[in-house]
Amino acid sequence: MDKYRRTREQLLDEAVITNADLFIPPAAYEELSQVHTEDYLQAVESGAIETKMQRRIGFPWSNGLVERSRRSVGATIAALNSAFERQCSINLAGGTHHAYADRGEGFCVYNDAAVAARWAQAQGLCSKVLILDCDVHQGNGTASIFRTDPNVFTFSIHGATNYPYHKEDSDLDVALPDNTEDDVYIEALEGALQSIAQDFNPEAVIYLAGADPYIHDRFGKLALSKQGLKRRDDTVFTWCKSRQLPVAVTMAGGYAENIQDIVDIHCQTVKRAKYHFSS
Repeated sequence: MDKYRRTREQLLDEAVITNADLFIPPAAYEELSQVHTEDYLQAVESGAIETKMQRRIGFPWSNGLVERSRRSVGATIAALNSAFERQCSINLAGGTHHAYADRGEGFCVYNDAAVAARWAQAQGLCSKVLILDCDVHQGNGTASIFRTDPNVFTFSIHGATNYPYHKEDSDLDVALPDNTEDDVYIEALEGALQSIAQDFNPEAVIYLAGADPYIHDRFGKLALSKQGLKRRDDTVFTWCKSRQLPVAVTMAGGYAENIQDIVDIHCQTVKRAKYHFSS
């Protein structure tokens, strides 16, 4: 959890961002209810969530957990809203793609990308959203939520043998073998983006830029270098910018033994976004 504080502090120390750039709004109950079921929301908000569900999520229930989860979703909504004006904006947390409509799992309570997509549609900002998930774990909750929705395209590039062991069907899944390195990964990502461009015409993108494909990630199983992850971010941002698509970025997962490695990768994503979209 300390990666979040350290990422923010490093970006401030390096003057990549300023305190004036930071905004942490909580998502409203009504926004969460556009995706999550009433029974699940009530259980989480009231603390009536079952012990079995808490184990599945991975966190014990607390008021702080509810508040943090709401703010993580609210920050993705704010990032997407800002992206329609600035073309790119970033949530320094988020990427909670394992949360289903009726349950949480895998350190994910609410699905921030799903709620933000529904919010943008409800506000009339767009009708078609691409959720571009480069976390090393498949976005199973997101895929399930939008399984029958033709207006939200779900894409996940992930480790084939990694969590979750039961995968859902995204609109496009690219499952990579263990120890996949930079060149093979980038080739697969570029091919997937070409395929998406042929099949779907998004009006906005939510990009989950996980740090966990990194070679030294404890739970990643892939073998990307920091330079490879930089190429990944550049590939995504170039694709989005060339199509003039607003893109909201979330940090998603990162579990390297050395926390500074995670922080460096997250900060690199922010810097690459600033490079591509500041001009």
